[in-house]
Amino acid sequence: MARRRAPLDWLVGRRRFLTGLGAGLVAGPARAARAPLTSDYDSEADVRNLKLTDITEGGRRFVLLTPRWQNPSEPVPLVVFLHGLGETTNERLGAYAWLERYGLGSAWQRLKRAPIERTSKRGEWTEARLDEVNAELEARPFRGFAMACPFMPNPRGPADLDAYASWIERSLVPRCRKEAHVFADAARTSLCGVSLGGYVALEMLTRLPHLFGACASLQTAIGTWAAPRYAEKIARSPDKSMLVLTSTLDQWRTSSEALAAELGAKKIAHTFRVVPGPHDQPWLREAGTIEALHWLDRLHEPASAAR
Repeated sequence: MARRRAPLDWLVGRRRFLTGLGAGLVAGPARAARAPLTSDYDSEADVRNLKLTDITEGGRRFVLLTPRWQNPSEPVPLVVFLHGLGETTNERLGAYAWLERYGLGSAWQRLKRAPIERTSKRGEWTEARLDEVNAELEARPFRGFAMACPFMPNPRGPADLDAYASWIERSLVPRCRKEAHVFADAARTSLCGVSLGGYVALEMLTRLPHLFGACASLQTAIGTWAAPRYAEKIARSPDKSMLVLTSTLDQWRTSSEALAAELGAKKIAHTFRVVPGPHDQPWLREAGTIEALHWLDRLHEPASAAR
């Protein structure tokens, strides 16, 4: 009987993984293009570079973004964003990965200033999908939420994942709720991860089901054999929602397809989408991050509409 591979055997130190992402999410500072921030970025969001001083395993630095256009009397949802493998070597690099490399800042500005227009000639947006997103934004404009972007170390096994989950639960989320006017319930606290961060996001969702109610999993670096296990664990906690987002040239596409199929078999609420393009940062900046933010924003009605 063949030995079953440990979950991280193919995630850490594997040539295929590193080679496949060499020009994308693991690109070094000299090669990674950075999405420009518009001149009114700071006027529309508070961006705070924070560092927790508690003694815990894992990352301590994180960036917290809160929209200034929100009604200060109403709380907003909170989303924790987890970055990819290439930024696990440096706390500052990891904390700013989504903002500076993955297009988080430009994505919510484009959503807020809908209609969305193409900024790339690579073809990430099909005409049909662009029309669909813009029609949805016209019917219900983008509202926004608080965004926490913590440094994420490269997990070497279950003990590292347990330690990181403990840090998120005991330190990160409580600090975010102290710093920003956000909801304190799991239903309006979500995860979003890309590549290695997508894998860790799934691990955090299954370890902390009482803390998170939804997860956007982008180009997630898991094996197809792991999909049933994640679906089974997620199904143990009711009312979870999932976005499984991949791309046509993503080397992990078959894994995302398997995960979506298993979620469907378990009748777990989920959206599965395949966007044209490869597994790289330009794909995130043009479409991937926008798709994730758009999905996360439409999970819940604002507090004023619910009354």
